[in-house]
Amino acid sequence: MTATLVKDKAHCLVDLMPENSTWDDLIHEIYVREAIDQGLADSKAGRTMDVREVRAQYGLPK
Repeated sequence: MTATLVKDKAHCLVDLMPENSTWDDLIHEIYVREAIDQGLADSKAGRTMDVREVRAQYGLPK
């Protein structure tokens, strides 16, 4: 992602936050956005596992 695109997304994120937001709120929003973006990239690249496989791997009920 280009630096300009990142800055544009950051500006949009800040603009959508409530006026009384704190630095911690902003950091949380950035973290969540990054986690979502990474998850979507992993999904598109086929780097995911079916939930049944994960449950079986950890001995969890279906």
